[in-house]
Amino acid sequence: MRPERRRFDALVIGAGGGGLRAALQLANAEATVAVVSKVFPTRSHTVAAQGGVNASLANVLPDNWHWHMFDTIKGSDYLGDQDAIEYMCRAAPKAVYELEHFGVPFSRLENGRIYQRAFGGQSQHFGGEQAARTCAAADRTGHAILHSLYQQNIRARTHFFDEHFALDLLRDESGRVLGALVFDIATGESVVIEAKVTLLATGGAAQVYRTNTNALINTGDGMAMALRAGVPLQDMEFVQFHPTGIAGKGMLITEGVRGEGGYLVNGEGERFMERYAPNARDLASRDVVSRAIVTEIREGRGCGPRRDHVLLKLDHLGEALINRRLPAIRETARTFVNADPVRDPIPVFPTAHYTMGGIPTNRHGQVVAPTADAPEEPVEGLYAVGECACVSVHGANRLGGNSLLDIVVFGRAAANHMIDYLAEHRYHRPLPEAAVEGPRARLDRWDEARGEASVPELRRELQRTMEEYAGVFREQESLDEGVARVRAIREQLELAAIGDHSRVFNTARVEALELVNLADVALAVVTSAAARRESRGAHSRVDHPDRDDARWLKHSLFSLAEGMDYKPVRIKPLTVDSFPPKERTY
Repeated sequence: MRPERRRFDALVIGAGGGGLRAALQLANAEATVAVVSKVFPTRSHTVAAQGGVNASLANVLPDNWHWHMFDTIKGSDYLGDQDAIEYMCRAAPKAVYELEHFGVPFSRLENGRIYQRAFGGQSQHFGGEQAARTCAAADRTGHAILHSLYQQNIRARTHFFDEHFALDLLRDESGRVLGALVFDIATGESVVIEAKVTLLATGGAAQVYRTNTNALINTGDGMAMALRAGVPLQDMEFVQFHPTGIAGKGMLITEGVRGEGGYLVNGEGERFMERYAPNARDLASRDVVSRAIVTEIREGRGCGPRRDHVLLKLDHLGEALINRRLPAIRETARTFVNADPVRDPIPVFPTAHYTMGGIPTNRHGQVVAPTADAPEEPVEGLYAVGECACVSVHGANRLGGNSLLDIVVFGRAAANHMIDYLAEHRYHRPLPEAAVEGPRARLDRWDEARGEASVPELRRELQRTMEEYAGVFREQESLDEGVARVRAIREQLELAAIGDHSRVFNTARVEALELVNLADVALAVVTSAAARRESRGAHSRVDHPDRDDARWLKHSLFSLAEGMDYKPVRIKPLTVDSFPPKERTY
Protein backbone atom coordinates (compact mmCIF):
# COMPACT_ATOMS: atom_id res chain seq x y z
CA MET A 1 0.00 0.00 0.00
CA ARG A 2 1.34 3.42 -0.94
CA PRO A 3 2.05 5.66 2.04
CA GLU A 4 -0.11 8.66 2.85
CA ARG A 5 1.22 11.96 1.51
CA ARG A 6 1.11 15.30 3.34
CA ARG A 7 2.41 18.68 2.19
CA PHE A 8 3.75 21.59 4.25
CA ASP A 9 5.92 24.63 3.62
CA ALA A 10 8.41 23.54 6.27
CA LEU A 11 9.19 20.25 8.00
CA VAL A 12 10.94 20.24 11.38
CA ILE A 13 12.25 16.86 12.55
CA GLY A 14 12.64 16.96 16.33
CA ALA A 15 10.58 18.78 18.96
CA GLY A 16 13.24 19.89 21.41
CA GLY A 17 14.09 23.52 22.06
CA GLY A 18 15.84 24.06 18.72
CA GLY A 19 13.06 22.54 16.65
CA LEU A 20 10.27 24.30 18.55
CA ARG A 21 12.03 27.69 18.47
CA ALA A 22 12.41 27.38 14.70
CA ALA A 23 8.86 26.09 14.23
CA LEU A 24 7.46 29.04 16.21
CA GLN A 25 9.34 31.57 14.09
CA LEU A 26 8.13 29.87 10.90
CA ALA A 27 4.52 29.60 12.06
CA ASN A 28 4.46 33.24 13.13
CA ALA A 29 5.58 34.10 9.57
CA GLU A 30 2.45 32.28 8.33
CA ALA A 31 4.27 29.26 6.93
CA THR A 32 2.56 25.89 7.27
CA VAL A 33 4.80 23.90 9.60
CA ALA A 34 4.94 20.19 10.46
CA VAL A 35 6.93 19.02 13.48
CA VAL A 36 7.76 15.31 13.65
CA SER A 37 8.69 13.91 17.07
CA LYS A 38 9.15 10.29 18.13
CA VAL A 39 7.90 11.23 21.61
CA PHE A 40 5.33 13.71 22.85
CA PRO A 41 7.09 17.08 22.35
CA THR A 42 7.45 17.97 26.03
CA ARG A 43 9.30 14.66 26.55
CA SER A 44 12.09 15.84 24.22
CA HIS A 45 15.49 15.89 25.90
CA THR A 46 15.64 19.69 26.28
CA VAL A 47 13.29 19.07 29.21
CA ALA A 48 16.22 17.55 31.14
CA ALA A 49 18.50 20.61 30.92
CA GLN A 50 18.94 21.88 34.45
CA GLY A 51 21.38 24.69 35.12
CA GLY A 52 20.47 27.56 32.83
CA VAL A 53 21.05 29.54 29.64
CA ASN A 54 23.96 31.97 29.22
CA ALA A 55 23.52 35.65 28.40
CA SER A 56 25.51 38.72 29.40
CA LEU A 57 22.62 40.50 31.12
CA ALA A 58 24.86 41.72 33.99
CA ASN A 59 22.03 41.35 36.50
CA VAL A 60 24.29 40.02 39.26
CA LEU A 61 27.86 40.95 38.26
CA PRO A 62 29.31 43.16 35.51
CA ASP A 63 29.30 41.43 32.13
CA ASN A 64 29.30 41.95 28.37
CA TRP A 65 28.99 39.77 25.27
CA HIS A 66 32.67 40.19 24.39
CA TRP A 67 33.72 38.47 27.66
CA HIS A 68 31.18 35.73 26.93
CA MET A 69 32.66 35.33 23.46
CA PHE A 70 36.20 35.00 24.86
CA ASP A 71 35.11 32.38 27.41
CA THR A 72 33.31 30.37 24.72
CA ILE A 73 36.33 30.42 22.37
CA LYS A 74 38.70 29.51 25.20
CA GLY A 75 36.31 26.81 26.40
CA SER A 76 36.20 25.37 22.87
CA ASP A 77 40.00 25.00 23.07
CA TYR A 78 40.11 27.38 20.09
CA LEU A 79 38.36 24.95 17.74
CA GLY A 80 35.10 26.95 17.69
CA ASP A 81 34.33 29.13 14.65
CA GLN A 82 34.68 32.67 15.93
CA ASP A 83 32.15 34.27 13.57
CA ALA A 84 29.40 31.92 14.80
CA ILE A 85 30.47 32.39 18.43
CA GLU A 86 30.31 36.18 18.12
CA TYR A 87 26.87 35.92 16.56
CA MET A 88 25.59 33.69 19.38
CA CYS A 89 27.03 35.75 22.24
CA ARG A 90 25.78 39.05 20.82
CA ALA A 91 22.31 37.60 20.26
CA ALA A 92 22.12 35.98 23.72
CA PRO A 93 20.47 38.79 25.74
CA LYS A 94 17.73 39.29 23.13
CA ALA A 95 17.16 35.52 22.97
CA VAL A 96 16.69 35.30 26.75
CA TYR A 97 14.33 38.28 26.83
CA GLU A 98 12.30 36.62 24.07
CA LEU A 99 12.06 33.47 26.21
CA GLU A 100 10.91 35.60 29.12
CA HIS A 101 8.17 37.09 26.94
CA PHE A 102 7.16 33.60 25.75
CA GLY A 103 6.39 32.81 29.39
CA VAL A 104 9.54 31.10 30.72
CA PRO A 105 9.34 31.50 34.53
CA PHE A 106 12.96 32.43 35.30
CA SER A 107 14.02 32.66 38.92
CA ARG A 108 14.15 36.26 40.09
CA LEU A 109 16.36 38.55 42.13
CA GLU A 110 14.78 40.76 44.78
CA ASN A 111 14.69 43.64 42.29
CA GLY A 112 12.65 41.51 39.87
CA ARG A 113 15.39 40.93 37.33
CA ILE A 114 16.29 37.45 36.02
CA TYR A 115 18.52 35.53 38.44
CA GLN A 116 21.96 34.56 37.09
CA ARG A 117 24.31 31.99 38.67
CA ALA A 118 27.98 31.21 38.25
CA PHE A 119 28.91 28.39 35.87
CA GLY A 120 32.14 26.70 34.84
CA GLY A 121 34.64 28.34 32.50
CA GLN A 122 33.06 31.79 32.69
CA SER A 123 34.84 34.99 33.62
CA GLN A 124 34.84 38.77 33.69
CA HIS A 125 37.48 40.83 31.88
CA PHE A 126 38.72 38.06 29.54
CA GLY A 127 39.75 35.46 32.09
CA GLY A 128 39.54 37.44 35.33
CA GLU A 129 37.11 37.01 38.22
CA GLN A 130 34.23 34.53 38.07
CA ALA A 131 31.20 35.72 36.08
CA ALA A 132 27.51 35.16 36.89
CA ARG A 133 26.05 34.72 33.41
CA THR A 134 23.71 31.72 33.54
CA CYS A 135 20.00 32.62 33.62
CA ALA A 136 18.17 29.97 35.60
CA ALA A 137 14.67 28.75 36.34
CA ALA A 138 15.74 27.00 39.57
CA ASP A 139 17.30 23.73 38.32
CA ARG A 140 14.58 23.04 35.74
CA THR A 141 15.50 25.60 33.07
CA GLY A 142 15.16 23.27 30.08
CA HIS A 143 11.79 22.08 31.37
CA ALA A 144 10.55 25.66 31.61
CA ILE A 145 11.82 26.59 28.14
CA LEU A 146 10.45 23.51 26.40
CA HIS A 147 6.97 23.78 27.88
CA SER A 148 6.77 27.50 27.07
CA LEU A 149 7.87 26.95 23.46
CA TYR A 150 5.42 24.07 23.03
CA GLN A 151 2.53 26.19 24.31
CA GLN A 152 3.50 29.03 21.98
CA ASN A 153 3.55 26.59 19.03
CA ILE A 154 0.08 25.35 19.93
CA ARG A 155 -1.10 28.94 19.88
CA ALA A 156 0.59 29.45 16.49
CA ARG A 157 -1.18 26.35 15.08
CA THR A 158 1.98 24.36 14.33
CA HIS A 159 1.01 20.84 13.16
CA PHE A 160 2.53 18.06 15.27
CA PHE A 161 3.13 14.47 14.21
CA ASP A 162 3.60 13.09 17.71
CA GLU A 163 5.14 9.65 18.16
CA HIS A 164 6.25 9.41 14.54
CA PHE A 165 9.73 8.17 13.64
CA ALA A 166 11.66 9.85 10.82
CA LEU A 167 13.25 7.20 8.62
CA ASP A 168 15.17 9.18 6.01
CA LEU A 169 15.34 12.39 4.04
CA LEU A 170 13.72 12.45 0.59
CA ARG A 171 15.70 14.00 -2.28
CA ASP A 172 15.30 14.53 -5.99
CA GLU A 173 17.91 13.72 -8.64
CA SER A 174 19.75 17.02 -8.03
CA GLY A 175 20.16 16.25 -4.32
CA ARG A 176 17.67 18.88 -3.14
CA VAL A 177 15.89 17.79 0.07
CA LEU A 178 12.11 17.62 -0.40
CA GLY A 179 10.93 16.26 2.95
CA ALA A 180 11.12 12.94 4.75
CA LEU A 181 9.53 9.53 5.09
CA VAL A 182 8.20 8.93 8.61
CA PHE A 183 6.14 6.20 10.17
CA ASP A 184 3.48 6.26 12.86
CA ILE A 185 4.82 4.27 15.80
CA ALA A 186 1.30 3.39 16.96
CA THR A 187 -0.02 2.02 13.65
CA GLY A 188 3.14 1.26 11.66
CA GLU A 189 1.77 3.21 8.70
CA SER A 190 4.23 5.24 6.62
CA VAL A 191 3.71 8.91 5.82
CA VAL A 192 5.51 10.89 3.14
CA ILE A 193 5.83 14.50 4.31
CA GLU A 194 6.70 16.76 1.41
CA ALA A 195 8.21 20.12 2.31
CA LYS A 196 9.86 22.97 0.49
CA VAL A 197 12.43 23.16 3.28
CA THR A 198 13.45 20.71 6.02
CA LEU A 199 15.14 21.26 9.39
CA LEU A 200 16.89 18.55 11.42
CA ALA A 201 16.71 19.17 15.18
CA THR A 202 16.98 15.63 16.52
CA GLY A 203 19.40 16.16 19.41
CA GLY A 204 22.55 14.37 20.45
CA ALA A 205 23.82 10.82 20.56
CA ALA A 206 25.29 10.11 24.01
CA GLN A 207 23.35 6.83 23.98
CA VAL A 208 26.36 5.41 22.14
CA TYR A 209 27.84 5.12 25.65
CA ARG A 210 26.58 2.77 28.36
CA THR A 211 26.63 5.39 31.14
CA ASN A 212 25.19 8.69 29.99
CA THR A 213 22.94 11.55 31.04
CA ASN A 214 20.74 11.33 27.94
CA ALA A 215 17.22 10.09 27.42
CA LEU A 216 16.84 6.77 25.60
CA ILE A 217 15.62 8.71 22.55
CA ASN A 218 19.01 10.42 22.00
CA THR A 219 20.23 8.01 19.33
CA GLY A 220 21.70 10.37 16.73
CA ASP A 221 18.85 9.91 14.25
CA GLY A 222 19.36 13.19 12.39
CA MET A 223 23.12 12.73 12.22
CA ALA A 224 22.70 9.26 10.73
CA MET A 225 20.10 10.52 8.26
CA ALA A 226 22.58 13.17 7.12
CA LEU A 227 25.34 10.55 6.77
CA ARG A 228 23.11 8.38 4.60
CA ALA A 229 22.32 11.44 2.48
CA GLY A 230 26.03 11.90 1.81
CA VAL A 231 26.63 14.74 4.28
CA PRO A 232 29.76 14.23 6.44
CA LEU A 233 29.68 14.68 10.22
CA GLN A 234 32.00 17.27 11.74
CA ASP A 235 34.18 17.03 14.89
CA MET A 236 32.56 13.83 16.13
CA GLU A 237 35.59 12.89 18.26
CA PHE A 238 34.60 15.60 20.74
CA VAL A 239 32.11 14.03 23.15
CA GLN A 240 31.64 15.85 26.44
CA PHE A 241 31.74 13.84 29.64
CA HIS A 242 29.90 15.77 32.33
CA PRO A 243 31.99 15.62 35.50
CA THR A 244 29.07 15.12 37.86
CA GLY A 245 26.83 12.28 36.81
CA ILE A 246 25.58 10.05 39.63
CA ALA A 247 28.27 7.38 39.98
CA GLY A 248 27.35 4.14 38.23
CA LYS A 249 23.99 5.45 37.01
CA GLY A 250 24.68 8.55 34.91
CA MET A 251 21.84 10.85 36.00
CA LEU A 252 22.93 14.46 35.66
CA ILE A 253 23.81 16.56 38.68
CA THR A 254 23.85 20.08 37.25
CA GLU A 255 26.93 22.26 37.19
CA GLY A 256 24.62 24.71 38.92
CA VAL A 257 25.31 22.83 42.18
CA ARG A 258 28.93 23.98 41.97
CA GLY A 259 27.76 27.38 40.73
CA GLU A 260 25.78 27.77 43.95
CA GLY A 261 28.85 26.86 46.03
CA GLY A 262 29.02 23.05 46.05
CA TYR A 263 32.44 21.44 45.75
CA LEU A 264 34.16 18.13 45.06
CA VAL A 265 36.20 16.08 47.55
CA ASN A 266 38.23 12.90 47.13
CA GLY A 267 38.56 9.88 49.41
CA GLU A 268 40.93 11.80 51.68
CA GLY A 269 38.39 14.59 52.19
CA GLU A 270 40.49 16.96 50.09
CA ARG A 271 39.14 19.66 47.75
CA PHE A 272 41.34 18.37 44.95
CA MET A 273 40.35 20.77 42.15
CA GLU A 274 42.78 23.35 43.53
CA ARG A 275 45.56 21.14 42.10
CA TYR A 276 44.13 21.16 38.57
CA ALA A 277 42.56 24.62 38.32
CA PRO A 278 43.99 26.87 41.06
CA ASN A 279 41.86 29.88 40.13
CA ALA A 280 38.50 28.47 38.97
CA ARG A 281 38.76 25.26 41.06
CA ASP A 282 35.39 23.45 40.94
CA LEU A 283 34.14 25.86 38.26
CA ALA A 284 36.83 25.05 35.72
CA SER A 285 35.72 23.92 32.26
CA ARG A 286 33.96 20.55 32.13
CA ASP A 287 36.72 18.66 30.36
CA VAL A 288 39.23 19.85 32.97
CA VAL A 289 37.05 18.75 35.90
CA SER A 290 36.24 15.37 34.30
CA ARG A 291 39.91 14.57 33.74
CA ALA A 292 40.72 15.66 37.29
CA ILE A 293 38.13 13.28 38.76
CA VAL A 294 39.34 10.34 36.68
CA THR A 295 42.96 11.12 37.59
CA GLU A 296 42.15 11.21 41.31
CA ILE A 297 40.49 7.80 41.06
CA ARG A 298 43.28 6.30 38.96
CA GLU A 299 45.82 7.46 41.55
CA GLY A 300 43.92 5.76 44.37
CA ARG A 301 42.18 8.75 45.94
CA GLY A 302 38.61 7.77 45.07
CA CYS A 303 35.74 7.30 47.52
CA GLY A 304 33.69 4.30 48.58
CA PRO A 305 34.67 0.64 49.06
CA ARG A 306 35.94 0.41 45.47
CA ARG A 307 37.40 3.94 45.41
CA ASP A 308 35.57 4.43 42.11
CA HIS A 309 33.97 7.86 42.53
CA VAL A 310 34.35 11.22 44.26
CA LEU A 311 31.84 13.16 46.37
CA LEU A 312 29.95 16.36 45.63
CA LYS A 313 29.20 18.28 48.84
CA LEU A 314 26.47 20.88 49.15
CA ASP A 315 25.24 20.36 52.72
CA HIS A 316 26.94 23.64 53.74
CA LEU A 317 24.57 25.58 51.45
CA GLY A 318 21.65 25.06 53.79
CA GLU A 319 18.24 23.51 53.28
CA ALA A 320 16.50 26.78 52.35
CA LEU A 321 18.84 27.56 49.45
CA ILE A 322 18.82 23.96 48.21
CA ASN A 323 15.02 23.88 48.21
CA ARG A 324 14.80 27.22 46.41
CA ARG A 325 17.48 26.81 43.75
CA LEU A 326 18.22 23.06 43.53
CA PRO A 327 14.96 21.27 44.33
CA ALA A 328 15.16 18.73 41.49
CA ILE A 329 18.75 17.84 42.40
CA ARG A 330 17.66 17.08 45.96
CA GLU A 331 14.88 14.86 44.67
CA THR A 332 17.18 13.10 42.18
CA ALA A 333 19.77 12.31 44.86
CA ARG A 334 17.11 11.01 47.23
CA THR A 335 15.58 8.82 44.53
CA PHE A 336 18.66 7.27 42.94
CA VAL A 337 21.28 7.07 45.71
CA ASN A 338 19.16 7.49 48.85
CA ALA A 339 21.19 10.56 49.80
CA ASP A 340 19.67 13.82 50.96
CA PRO A 341 22.13 16.54 49.91
CA VAL A 342 21.02 18.67 52.84
CA ARG A 343 23.03 16.19 54.94
CA ASP A 344 24.78 13.74 52.60
CA PRO A 345 27.33 14.18 49.78
CA ILE A 346 26.42 12.86 46.32
CA PRO A 347 28.69 10.19 44.72
CA VAL A 348 29.65 11.39 41.23
CA PHE A 349 31.72 10.26 38.24
CA PRO A 350 32.09 11.65 34.68
CA THR A 351 29.35 10.45 32.34
CA ALA A 352 28.76 10.89 28.59
CA HIS A 353 26.65 13.99 28.17
CA TYR A 354 26.89 16.09 25.00
CA THR A 355 27.90 15.73 21.35
CA MET A 356 29.97 18.76 20.36
CA GLY A 357 30.18 17.55 16.76
CA GLY A 358 27.36 16.93 14.32
CA ILE A 359 25.96 17.97 10.95
CA PRO A 360 28.08 20.87 9.63
CA THR A 361 26.17 24.13 9.22
CA ASN A 362 26.85 27.82 8.78
CA ARG A 363 25.45 30.37 11.22
CA HIS A 364 22.20 30.54 9.22
CA GLY A 365 21.57 26.88 9.99
CA GLN A 366 22.15 25.78 6.39
CA VAL A 367 23.69 22.31 6.16
CA VAL A 368 26.97 22.61 4.30
CA ALA A 369 28.93 19.81 2.67
CA PRO A 370 32.33 20.17 1.00
CA THR A 371 32.52 19.76 -2.76
CA ALA A 372 35.38 19.85 -5.23
CA ASP A 373 34.61 23.51 -5.89
CA ALA A 374 33.63 24.84 -2.46
CA PRO A 375 34.53 23.85 1.13
CA GLU A 376 31.09 24.80 2.43
CA GLU A 377 28.47 24.29 -0.27
CA PRO A 378 24.89 24.50 1.14
CA VAL A 379 22.72 21.42 0.69
CA GLU A 380 19.64 22.92 -0.88
CA GLY A 381 16.50 22.66 1.21
CA LEU A 382 18.22 21.28 4.33
CA TYR A 383 18.94 22.96 7.67
CA ALA A 384 20.06 21.70 11.09
CA VAL A 385 20.18 23.22 14.59
CA GLY A 386 20.95 22.19 18.14
CA GLU A 387 22.97 19.25 19.36
CA CYS A 388 22.62 17.30 16.10
CA ALA A 389 24.30 20.23 14.29
CA CYS A 390 27.84 21.61 14.44
CA VAL A 391 27.83 25.32 13.69
CA SER A 392 30.57 25.28 15.41
CA VAL A 393 30.15 27.32 18.61
CA HIS A 394 31.27 24.60 21.02
CA GLY A 395 34.43 23.43 19.28
CA ALA A 396 36.27 20.81 21.33
CA ASN A 397 34.43 21.48 24.60
CA ARG A 398 31.08 23.13 25.36
CA LEU A 399 30.64 25.56 28.22
CA GLY A 400 27.72 24.81 30.52
CA GLY A 401 24.77 27.09 29.76
CA ASN A 402 25.69 27.45 26.07
CA SER A 403 23.61 24.49 24.86
CA LEU A 404 20.24 26.07 25.64
CA LEU A 405 21.57 29.31 24.17
CA ASP A 406 22.67 27.47 21.02
CA ILE A 407 19.21 26.03 20.36
CA VAL A 408 17.26 29.25 20.80
CA VAL A 409 19.70 31.52 18.94
CA PHE A 410 20.27 29.24 15.96
CA GLY A 411 16.71 27.89 15.96
CA ARG A 412 15.59 31.46 15.38
CA ALA A 413 18.39 32.21 12.88
CA ALA A 414 17.69 29.07 10.84
CA ALA A 415 13.97 29.83 10.72
CA ASN A 416 14.60 33.37 9.49
CA HIS A 417 16.78 32.03 6.68
CA MET A 418 14.16 29.38 5.89
CA ILE A 419 11.51 32.11 5.63
CA ASP A 420 13.66 33.86 3.04
CA TYR A 421 14.15 30.55 1.23
CA LEU A 422 10.38 29.98 1.14
CA ALA A 423 9.85 33.44 -0.36
CA GLU A 424 12.14 32.44 -3.24
CA HIS A 425 10.74 28.90 -3.62
CA ARG A 426 6.98 29.30 -3.52
CA TYR A 427 6.01 25.94 -5.00
CA HIS A 428 6.69 22.31 -4.16
CA ARG A 429 9.05 20.53 -6.51
CA PRO A 430 8.01 17.12 -7.85
CA LEU A 431 9.04 14.25 -5.57
CA PRO A 432 10.19 11.22 -7.60
CA GLU A 433 8.62 7.95 -6.51
CA ALA A 434 12.09 6.40 -6.51
CA ALA A 435 13.08 8.75 -3.67
CA VAL A 436 10.68 6.92 -1.34
CA GLU A 437 11.75 3.40 -2.25
CA GLY A 438 15.04 3.34 -0.33
CA PRO A 439 13.61 4.54 3.02
CA ARG A 440 10.62 2.18 2.61
CA ALA A 441 12.99 -0.73 2.09
CA ARG A 442 14.86 0.19 5.29
CA LEU A 443 11.60 -0.08 7.22
CA ASP A 444 10.38 -3.23 5.45
CA ARG A 445 13.68 -4.98 6.15
CA TRP A 446 12.70 -5.22 9.85
CA ASP A 447 9.40 -6.91 9.01
CA GLU A 448 11.27 -10.13 8.28
CA ALA A 449 12.98 -12.55 10.69
CA ARG A 450 16.62 -12.81 9.59
CA GLY A 451 19.59 -14.31 11.40
CA GLU A 452 20.10 -14.75 15.10
CA ALA A 453 21.76 -11.49 16.26
CA SER A 454 19.69 -9.72 18.91
CA VAL A 455 19.09 -5.97 18.61
CA PRO A 456 19.13 -5.35 22.41
CA GLU A 457 22.31 -7.41 22.83
CA LEU A 458 24.05 -5.60 19.98
CA ARG A 459 23.08 -2.23 21.47
CA ARG A 460 24.57 -3.21 24.82
CA GLU A 461 27.73 -4.44 23.10
CA LEU A 462 28.05 -1.18 21.15
CA GLN A 463 27.67 0.90 24.31
CA ARG A 464 30.21 -1.20 26.22
CA THR A 465 32.65 -0.93 23.33
CA MET A 466 32.42 2.86 23.16
CA GLU A 467 32.80 3.21 26.94
CA GLU A 468 35.87 0.97 26.99
CA TYR A 469 37.66 2.23 23.87
CA ALA A 470 36.63 5.89 23.50
CA GLY A 471 36.19 7.28 27.01
CA VAL A 472 37.63 10.25 28.91
CA PHE A 473 41.24 9.20 28.21
CA ARG A 474 42.18 7.66 24.85
CA GLU A 475 45.17 6.15 23.07
CA GLN A 476 45.84 4.82 19.58
CA GLU A 477 45.78 1.09 20.21
CA SER A 478 42.44 1.13 22.04
CA LEU A 479 40.89 3.52 19.50
CA ASP A 480 41.95 1.30 16.60
CA GLU A 481 40.46 -1.69 18.41
CA GLY A 482 37.30 0.34 18.97
CA VAL A 483 37.02 1.09 15.24
CA ALA A 484 37.33 -2.62 14.42
CA ARG A 485 34.73 -3.61 17.02
CA VAL A 486 32.20 -0.98 15.94
CA ARG A 487 32.60 -2.06 12.31
CA ALA A 488 32.00 -5.67 13.36
CA ILE A 489 28.83 -4.68 15.22
CA ARG A 490 27.58 -2.80 12.14
CA GLU A 491 28.15 -5.96 10.07
CA GLN A 492 26.26 -8.06 12.62
CA LEU A 493 23.33 -5.66 12.30
CA GLU A 494 22.88 -6.90 8.73
CA LEU A 495 21.96 -10.26 10.25
CA ALA A 496 19.94 -8.99 13.20
CA ALA A 497 16.28 -9.86 13.67
CA ILE A 498 13.36 -8.61 15.72
CA GLY A 499 11.01 -11.51 15.00
CA ASP A 500 8.04 -12.31 12.80
CA HIS A 501 6.02 -9.31 11.56
CA SER A 502 2.74 -10.60 13.01
CA ARG A 503 4.16 -10.82 16.54
CA VAL A 504 6.36 -7.71 16.84
CA PHE A 505 5.47 -4.34 18.35
CA ASN A 506 6.34 -1.26 16.28
CA THR A 507 8.53 -0.11 19.18
CA ALA A 508 10.85 -3.03 18.38
CA ARG A 509 11.25 -1.66 14.87
CA VAL A 510 12.05 1.76 16.33
CA GLU A 511 14.72 0.22 18.57
CA ALA A 512 16.25 -1.59 15.59
CA LEU A 513 16.28 1.57 13.46
CA GLU A 514 17.74 3.54 16.35
CA LEU A 515 20.54 1.00 16.72
CA VAL A 516 21.42 1.35 13.04
CA ASN A 517 21.68 5.11 13.61
CA LEU A 518 23.72 4.67 16.79
CA ALA A 519 26.16 2.33 15.06
CA ASP A 520 26.79 4.85 12.25
CA VAL A 521 27.32 7.67 14.75
CA ALA A 522 29.59 5.51 16.94
CA LEU A 523 31.72 4.74 13.90
CA ALA A 524 32.01 8.47 13.22
CA VAL A 525 33.07 9.14 16.83
CA VAL A 526 35.70 6.44 17.18
CA THR A 527 37.13 6.85 13.65
CA SER A 528 37.50 10.61 14.08
CA ALA A 529 39.08 10.10 17.52
CA ALA A 530 41.60 7.60 16.15
CA ALA A 531 42.58 10.05 13.41
CA ARG A 532 43.13 13.14 15.64
CA ARG A 533 46.58 12.71 17.17
CA GLU A 534 46.59 15.50 19.71
CA SER A 535 44.77 16.40 22.94
CA ARG A 536 42.21 19.18 22.61
CA GLY A 537 39.20 19.88 24.82
CA ALA A 538 37.20 16.73 25.52
CA HIS A 539 39.49 14.65 23.28
CA SER A 540 42.33 13.64 25.61
CA ARG A 541 45.04 11.40 24.12
CA VAL A 542 47.49 9.94 26.64
CA ASP A 543 49.85 9.14 23.76
CA HIS A 544 49.57 12.70 22.37
CA PRO A 545 49.12 14.79 25.53
CA ASP A 546 49.65 18.24 23.98
CA ARG A 547 47.47 20.42 21.78
CA ASP A 548 49.02 20.76 18.31
CA ASP A 549 47.76 23.92 16.61
CA ALA A 550 50.27 23.65 13.78
CA ARG A 551 48.79 20.38 12.48
CA TRP A 552 45.40 19.99 14.12
CA LEU A 553 43.70 23.38 14.33
CA LYS A 554 41.10 22.13 11.87
CA HIS A 555 37.66 20.53 11.82
CA SER A 556 37.39 16.82 11.10
CA LEU A 557 34.84 15.50 8.60
CA PHE A 558 33.73 11.86 8.59
CA SER A 559 31.62 10.30 5.85
CA LEU A 560 30.58 6.70 5.33
CA ALA A 561 31.83 6.66 1.75
CA GLU A 562 34.97 8.80 1.92
CA GLY A 563 36.23 8.30 5.46
CA MET A 564 38.15 11.24 7.00
CA ASP A 565 38.64 14.72 5.59
CA TYR A 566 39.31 18.14 7.17
CA LYS A 567 38.46 21.81 6.76
CA PRO A 568 39.84 24.99 8.37
CA VAL A 569 38.51 26.62 11.53
CA ARG A 570 36.98 30.05 10.91
CA ILE A 571 39.10 32.23 13.19
CA LYS A 572 37.88 35.61 11.87
CA PRO A 573 34.90 37.00 13.83
CA LEU A 574 32.23 39.20 12.29
CA THR A 575 33.11 42.64 13.71
CA VAL A 576 35.83 42.36 16.36
CA ASP A 577 39.41 41.16 16.55
CA SER A 578 39.98 37.43 16.69
CA PHE A 579 41.22 35.59 19.77
CA PRO A 580 44.37 33.67 18.76
CA PRO A 581 45.02 30.31 20.43
CA LYS A 582 46.99 30.39 23.67
CA GLU A 583 47.54 28.12 26.65
CA ARG A 584 44.24 27.22 28.24
CA THR A 585 44.37 27.41 32.04
CA TYR A 586 41.79 27.95 34.74
